[in-house]
Amino acid sequence: MLKGKHILLGITGSIAAYKSAYLVRQWIKGGAEVRVIMTPLAKEFITPLTMATLSKHPILIDFFDPTNGNWNSHVDLGLWADVYVIAPATANTLAKMANGIADNLLLTSYLSAKCPAFVAPAMDLDMWLHPATQRNLQQLQSIGVRVIDPSTGELASGLEGKGRMAEPELITKTLHDFFVTQDTLKGKKVIITAGPTYEKLDPVRFIGNYSSGKMGFALAEECALRGAEVTLITGPVSLPTPHSSIHRINVESAAEMYEATIKLFPEQDIAILSAAVADFTPETRAEQKLKREGDGLTLHLQPTQDIAATLGAMKQGHQILVGFALETEHETQNALSKLQRKHLDFIVLNSLRHPQAGFGYDTNQISIIDKHGTIIEFPLKNKREVAQDIISTIEATH
Repeated sequence: MLKGKHILLGITGSIAAYKSAYLVRQWIKGGAEVRVIMTPLAKEFITPLTMATLSKHPILIDFFDPTNGNWNSHVDLGLWADVYVIAPATANTLAKMANGIADNLLLTSYLSAKCPAFVAPAMDLDMWLHPATQRNLQQLQSIGVRVIDPSTGELASGLEGKGRMAEPELITKTLHDFFVTQDTLKGKKVIITAGPTYEKLDPVRFIGNYSSGKMGFALAEECALRGAEVTLITGPVSLPTPHSSIHRINVESAAEMYEATIKLFPEQDIAILSAAVADFTPETRAEQKLKREGDGLTLHLQPTQDIAATLGAMKQGHQILVGFALETEHETQNALSKLQRKHLDFIVLNSLRHPQAGFGYDTNQISIIDKHGTIIEFPLKNKREVAQDIISTIEATH
């Protein structure tokens, strides 16, 4: 899928710059044409001669060549490229990208590029975890920049943790997957529910759950990257909108999520119900804070409206309805029962058997079951990769 593609590679000042040489070799071998921009500091880690030899093109570093005045046009580079990959991307460069600072050729090219941008961060553990870096990454993701997460391992500082630039093979696979899935959902309307719901007991207390919304947000981002028109209906979460094209609707309760989803569903091609919606809500809500009195408190709960069942009854022949199941026993049996009762086309079964799967984690382990009872099992993966698996499965069978 790289054959004939134009890839612009940006290299910043990191010890991981040596991996950029392997990237260029892989891309050239795959049939791509590669141009390279380096920051002045990047020259201290890998020579322009090395990169020019591998890419078969002169390396661009400064805005112009002082020996003859030749201008390096950042606009032309952005128009030429099919994708712009910055690998390694230092914390400094990420901060400048997030805030629109353009003090070198690499950054001016980023700001003028019309193509999708990828960043592969590389930095020390504490820099990666710093709130400023995480904020900058979220800001970049919200405007459509794809972040290729660093791996965990030994760092240049001698510390052990997350911050190693992703291996070249993973970055190349990410580009391959991007070109394979590009615009496959163009013209489709997709609605996705995400996060928890809060069912109020009084002005300060609620019944809720541990859902972070990460899975639903990853699904929304993946659909947007594939060209879909995405509406994300989310319960109370702290996550930024993952892509600038996504229409976001914030709700709090199961009733609010029900109303928003039912209203929009008739116009959709695909509905993915990944939210952890409360099954019960208090019969009454106290107008004032409940006081601690007597020996205990008895709550009277009533069922919430079933979003999946209602959509299943409404579903037209051209629509695809995907539900989620989180089970603690008889997992497959219970998931199949839910799929059939609610007239779903697919159900995604979340497993709690793996210690790094479930609420709050960046990883998940799933099985996908279709309406014919076919089960596809996947290993533990990052939730972005899980989202890719889910959307690719839907596309492959419809």
